[in-house]
Amino acid sequence: MPRVKRRLGQHFLTDPRILARIADALEAEADSTILEIGPGPGGLTAELVKRAGRVVAIEKDRDLIAPLRARFPTAEIVEGDALRIDWHGLLTPPFLLAGNIPYNITSPLLDKALTPPEPRRIVFLVQKEVAERVTAVPGTSAYGALSVGLQVVCCAERVFTVPAGAFQPRPKVDSAVLRLTPRSDPMVAAAERESFRAVVVGLFGFRRKQLQRAIRELTGWLPDQAAAALHYAGLPEVVRPEVLSPAEFVRLWRALVHGGWTPVTL
Repeated sequence: MPRVKRRLGQHFLTDPRILARIADALEAEADSTILEIGPGPGGLTAELVKRAGRVVAIEKDRDLIAPLRARFPTAEIVEGDALRIDWHGLLTPPFLLAGNIPYNITSPLLDKALTPPEPRRIVFLVQKEVAERVTAVPGTSAYGALSVGLQVVCCAERVFTVPAGAFQPRPKVDSAVLRLTPRSDPMVAAAERESFRAVVVGLFGFRRKQLQRAIRELTGWLPDQAAAALHYAGLPEVVRPEVLSPAEFVRLWRALVHGGWTPVTL
């Protein structure tokens, strides 16, 4: 086992049964191309090369590059930061995406993964709490802006939980395998996502207030303007933002924009 570098957020998973289940969740075929983020010592890579025709792996820790290349001569091991490298310069769609993701860069990696042209399927090992938030349903405590933002562009599934004791070194929390399948018809176009995100994040700041009051506080509108937007969206005034489905958030966002309000993008 290589020396762990905590500054890189490294927690290595070595259980072959769990690694095989993660690879299986990707549903790769013999002619598939897989992009792996952060192969580490190569535990998941070993399972991926059994299942796909081509594996490209991006590793930031330069001390791991030579051992990975020696162990996997058929894989393409790329040294670099996955957040900075142009993935589409390495391969072209369609491809699958997998990785054991450091907790501190989960959100930006999810954003990058779901920027068109998206992978055909994404399987990330993430913090359990993140997987719960991504897959949460309206009205639950875990449901929030992250849930809505991802569910409008992909189908999200929490496949199974991985206990903290399966990692070396042991993290403070459990992890979970998150599978994301981008929608062929996303509810929000890529060019509009920042505007939509601003509305969703803003409304979740008033998650337990009645919707008309939340809209007024978010936009500065008068009551009749807020009521008109809700009528346009087909939503009652007394519901709360925390119970709106992703599709209802889309209708409300379009109603606010139709009413003349321009969200301040984040």
